[in-house]
Amino acid sequence: MKMVSFQCPECGVKLSTAEGTASYSCPICDCRIDVKRELAKQRYANEAAVSILQYEGDNHTFAWKHPIENFQSGSQLIVHENQEAVFFRDGQALDTFPAGQYTLETKSLPELEKQYPLSTGAGRTPFHAEVYFVNLTTQMGIKWGTDSKARVFDPISGLHVGIGASGEFNIRATDSKRILLKLVGNTTGLIMGTSLQTPQGAGQQNRYHSAPTNMTGYFRALVMNRVKSYLATVIRQQSISVLELDEHMAELSDALRDIINQSLAEYGLTMTEFYIMRFATPEDDPSDPMHRQYMEMKELYAKQYLDVKREQVGHATAAAARDRILTEAQTKAQAQIIGAQAEAEAYRLKAAAEAEEMRMKGYSYQQETARQVGLEAMQNGITGGSGGNAIGDIAGLGVALGAMGSVVDMTRDALQGAAVPGTPAPGASATAAPQPADDDPAAVLQKMKKLLDCGLISQEQYNAKVNEVLSRM
Repeated sequence: MKMVSFQCPECGVKLSTAEGTASYSCPICDCRIDVKRELAKQRYANEAAVSILQYEGDNHTFAWKHPIENFQSGSQLIVHENQEAVFFRDGQALDTFPAGQYTLETKSLPELEKQYPLSTGAGRTPFHAEVYFVNLTTQMGIKWGTDSKARVFDPISGLHVGIGASGEFNIRATDSKRILLKLVGNTTGLIMGTSLQTPQGAGQQNRYHSAPTNMTGYFRALVMNRVKSYLATVIRQQSISVLELDEHMAELSDALRDIINQSLAEYGLTMTEFYIMRFATPEDDPSDPMHRQYMEMKELYAKQYLDVKREQVGHATAAAARDRILTEAQTKAQAQIIGAQAEAEAYRLKAAAEAEEMRMKGYSYQQETARQVGLEAMQNGITGGSGGNAIGDIAGLGVALGAMGSVVDMTRDALQGAAVPGTPAPGASATAAPQPADDDPAAVLQKMKKLLDCGLISQEQYNAKVNEVLSRM
C-alpha cells in the first residue's frame, strides 16, 4: 500500500498515511486534518510553473477553499458549471467569477487591484489571495426532525397534545459572497451533512482549520423553532384537529418552507423544497402520559365521524328519492304536454283539410253540418208523427231536402208556415199560386217539432212558430 507524507498544520509534525485517506487525526495535537488539502498545498508550494486553480472538493460541499494562497499573475482559474469562485483578501470578498476559464491578471481582478495594487514588474508577479469555490447545485434529501414534541391545543377535544414532526428538505446557495461572509469565515470550507444533527466535536471546530465546517448544526435550532411554533399557532387559529394533521401536510410544508427561507436569506441560502413526512403523536409512545387520553379521543372522534357519515348517507338517499319522484312527475307532465300539442296539431290539420275539401266542393260549413245531421237522423231511424207519416219522417226529410238543395231551405219554409188559401206568401207576387191544400197547421207544427228535436231550430223559434200557427186557427 502506497503511503503519503504531509505536515500537521497545527503542530508541524511530519505525518504519513495510506494514499486515498480523506482525513487523519494528528497523534500529537489531536487535530483533524484534511489529507487531500495538505497534499495539494505541498504540490503547489514553490511551484515554478503557471498554477492552475480549480475545484477539488465533492458535490456535497457548499464552499471549498483552495489550499494555495500565493499566486502568480498568469495563473489559470477554472470554474465548473454550477460553481462560482470568489477571491478574498483580509476578510473581504472581492472579485467573483462564474463558470468559465480565466487568466488571472490585473484587468481580470479589478477589485483586488483596487484594494491591493499588484506589482507591475516584468515576468510573473506574485500576489496573495484566498480563493473559495462555492457550489450552486441543490443539496437533496437532507433529513430533519424535532428533538422534542410541541404541546399544541386540540380545538376539537380541548386537550393539550404533544406533537412532533420529521421530514426532508432540499437547499442551495443563492449568494456566494453572503454565504462565505456569514458561514465560512476563516475556515477552509463548508459542507452539508445528510441530517440536521449536531456535528461531533462542534465545540472544538474553531481550532481545526484543516477540515471544512459542517453547517447542518447551524440551522438545527432554526428549523426546530420554526416548526414547533408554526404548528402550535396554525392548529389553534385554523381549528385543525390533531387527528387531521395528515390532511394538511402539503400546505403546512409549503408554509414552513416560506417561513424558514425568510431567515435563510440572510445567509445566502434558500430551501427549494421542505417536506413534512410524518407527525409524531402520543399514540406512538405508550409511555407518554397523554397516550390513554389520546386513544380515547381518537376512538370518540371515529364514532362521531361514523354517525355523521350515516346521517349524510340518509339525507342523500332521501334527497335522491325526492329528486327521482320530481323527475318522474316532470317527465309525465312533459309527455302530456307533448301529447296534447300533437292532438291539437292533428285536429288543426284535419280541420284545415276538411275546410279545403268544402271549399273545393263549393258549399259552406253550415250546409255540410245540415247534411251530416240528416244522414245521422236517417241512420238512427228517427221518424216523425204517429202512424209513420212519410212527410214527417225526419230522416227522409233530411235526405229529400238534401237532394233538393239544402236543409236551410226547409227550415226557412217551416218558419214561414203554411199560407192561408188564396193569400200570397211573404215576398211572393199577387199572382202567385196558392199553398197546397195539404200544408195545414198540423203538418207545420209536426215539421217544426222534428226540426226542434234535431237541434236545427231553438226553443224560442219553435214557441214563436207554434203561437203564430195557433193564432191563425
